[in-house]
Parts: sequence; structure tokens; C-alpha cells
Amino acid sequence: MKSFVEIPSDCDFSMLNIPYGVFTSPKNSERHIGVAIGELILDLNVIAHLFDSPLLVHHQHVFKESTLNSFMSLGRPLWIQTRQTIQSLLSKDNPTLQNNTELREKAFVKQSDATMHMPATIGDYTDFFSSKYHATNTGIMFRGVDNPLLPNWKHIPVGYHGRASSVVISGTSIHRPVGQILPPGAKFGECDPIFESSKTMDFELEMAFFVGGPPTKLGQRIDVKSADDHIFGMVLMNDWSARDIQKWEYQPLGPFTAKNLGTTISPWVVTMEALKQFIVPNMEQDPKPFDYLKHDDPYNFDIKLEIELKPKGGYPTVISRGNYRTLYWTSKQQLAHHTITGCNLNPGDLMATGTISGDSSDSFGSMLELSWMGSKPVNLKGGQQRKFLQDFDTVTLRGYCENDKDERIGFGECVGTLLPVIQ
Repeated sequence: MKSFVEIPSDCDFSMLNIPYGVFTSPKNSERHIGVAIGELILDLNVIAHLFDSPLLVHHQHVFKESTLNSFMSLGRPLWIQTRQTIQSLLSKDNPTLQNNTELREKAFVKQSDATMHMPATIGDYTDFFSSKYHATNTGIMFRGVDNPLLPNWKHIPVGYHGRASSVVISGTSIHRPVGQILPPGAKFGECDPIFESSKTMDFELEMAFFVGGPPTKLGQRIDVKSADDHIFGMVLMNDWSARDIQKWEYQPLGPFTAKNLGTTISPWVVTMEALKQFIVPNMEQDPKPFDYLKHDDPYNFDIKLEIELKPKGGYPTVISRGNYRTLYWTSKQQLAHHTITGCNLNPGDLMATGTISGDSSDSFGSMLELSWMGSKPVNLKGGQQRKFLQDFDTVTLRGYCENDKDERIGFGECVGTLLPVIQ
């Protein structure tokens, strides 16, 4: 499939991708929905009138809105039709847009000229804990090698409800937080906490999916076998974490202020239709899950992931490389479990994987693991080292898929810089 738009060979945004985002540009200060193609953005607000198939003609208005929520609500048949229509309009064999110089001038914006915004209004945000390797690593650190996984972990996709209002778009800086922490070297319950700035700031390499389809009603459950009808697409995510604050507060109810300080997502939503080209077998689950969590079809993805850390004025260093395929629980299972009690969902709700770590030390997804709780420093180019993040460190997450034909789809970048405490 070839486009009349020039697409570099190593570009994340090929014709196989067609990811959605929300942007403003020098041409227009209003937020528009667009798709990334090569190094450009195709403004769907400008070309919505070309969506004239019987399935789409009555829904052209959703592409003129300032978020993707309404489009996300339309459901899989319209998502597929829209994707096919956009691919057709971008094809080198279709003259409709290619030969209309005036329309092309209005419809395309350089990504380098655009400002990206949140792709959807996020009503609710849930973060899971779906990597067996990450759960095992943290369990060993806090409970020892004899009891790394809690008894429930292999039976349910463990998760917690996060703070939707502090989910921010890539490029947004995050401030180091203050809070209650235990004195250095102290164990939980041995002494009173102190109040100061976090000294052990961390990132977490995650991915997240946006919920789609019509809203569900309170009491309605989503069957795991049809859960993909409610999964619109995925983004990269950095779940910033203050480990010392977390250590004091997480018992007995889990993360709270240690994680509500900010959560960064990448701006382009890669659809599940694009990712299905890179499906791989699910991880084997033992014991077998309950029937409501069982699905035989593969719903895991070969997404290559990397973490880059750059100190202020220093050199960027890739400190970890992992893969989404190492997750124990699938997003279908996460969604089915989330609704088993009748929890209602809305288009634009965000659900994250939890930290994605592999089985080797160079594939761990957090500084907590890479430095093994601060016991061994991570070496950076230029001679610097890190055990946890320092002020003005910039963390960049990347993810992409490739097939044996060297065809590529990617997520772009998820970038954030840690700033000092606000005085």
C-alpha cells in the first residue's frame, strides 16, 4: 500500500498505521482531529465531507470535534470503515485528495509545526499490574524470594483506580513532589515518617488502551470474547512514581499520592486494527483463569519498547529495551475483569498495563528494578550514573512494531522532564 505522501523508511507513521491525535497548528488555533502520515498530519476536520460512504455519511460531525470521544463511541465497524477510507484517500492511486491542490494545502500540516493535545477527555483511569516479571521483581524486593507474588496475582488482573485529571500529554513537565516518607533506612512500622521532598523519583514504562464503543450501563458486564469491540487503540504511558512516598502510604490500600502527581501519555492513538498485524501468542497462564477470563484467540502484541534517559546538558542513553509481549494478562482480560462486578465504562476511559518488564535486567521497566532499589547505579553516557531520577532528567519512551518485510508502525515518543519541587 503506497501513499502519495512521502514516508521515510524508518518512520513510525506509515500507511499501515493511521493513528489518531488532536492538534493545533499555525493554520488554526482550534483543536482538530488528525491522523499522522509520514512527517505530516492529515486534518480530518478539513476532509470530513469526503467520508461519504453509507456507513460514515451520517457521522461526519464527529471528525469536527475537539476530542476523539465521539468517534471512539461509534464502534468497530465504523472504526474499520474510517481507517479504510483514510487509507484510500492517501493512496497514490486515488486522485481525490492528491490532485486537489487547494484542499491538500488546507488538509496537511507539518508535525513539526503542530502542538499535540490530549486525544480524549478521560473520565476514568485504571492502572493494572500485569507484568509477571515486574510483579516478581518488586515482590522479591519487598517480601523476599520465597514470597514474590501475592496469592491473588495469578487469579485476577490486579489494578487500582488512578487520577484521571493528572494524565497529561507528552512534553508536559512533572514536578518532584513532597509528602510523608520514612527516614532513610527505616522499615515500615519502626518509626514515624518525616515530611520532605521525594528522593526516589521513578518512571514506569507502560502502555494503555482507550475504551471505545457505546457507553455501558451500570450492572452490565463485557464478555472477554468480545472485549476487543470495546478497545479502540493504544498509547505509550509513563506512570511517574515517588517510591519513598509510595513505601509509606501504600499499605493497606495501595498507591495514592505517590502516583497522582502526573501520568504522561503519547499523543498518537494507534488503533487495534493496525496492531493486529503484529499479534503473537498470549503468555501461558497457570493456574487456568476462571471462565470469564478465558479467551483462546491471541491478543498479545510484538511491540518493541525502549526507555531513554537524558540528564540536563548530558547525553541521551537507552537504559532498557523490552517488549509488550511479555505481559501475563491481556487487555481483553483486564477489561472483562474490570466489568465483572458491573462497573460501567465510557468512551475515552483509559486503562494501563502497569510496568512492563522482561526477564532480563536490561529489559526492566522502572528505575526501581534497573538499580535494584538503589543498590546498583545505572551508567549513562558521559560518565554520569543514576539510582533514581534527578531534577531536569528527561525520560523518553518509544514503541514500534516491525514485520519481516521491514514494514513499521510506531507510537512516536512519550516524553517528560522532572522539574524541582514547586516552592
